Amino acid sequence: MDTLNTEDRLSLMRFVCSFAWADFEIQDEERSFIGKLISALNLQPAERAQVDEWLKVPPMPEEVDPTQIPRKHREVFLDTVKAVVMSDGVLDPDEEENLKLFVELLSY
Repeated sequence: MDTLNTEDRLSLMRFVCSFAWADFEIQDEERSFIGKLISALNLQPAERAQVDEWLKVPPMPEEVDPTQIPRKHREVFLDTVKAVVMSDGVLDPDEEENLKLFVELLSY
């Protein structure tokens, strides 16, 4: 994650929040994971505020286009998205389907 610039870090958080919403609610464990990720990425106050908004209302679908993720960052995005959906110990069918689609889109 050290190679992500500011725009890429915010994009990662957009995807993470989007996947946390896959089952239509954010679990406490997912929220905790996202909080730790915010700290690990050293997000600035405005970026943190944006993530807080995504925790209230998910990002719009057009804001989470996997084909726009730079190839060099795709593995980081995928690993992080997998980690957030598994943070509550349950892989909901909607989360599983979204992950499969995400992997397919990243493989183009």
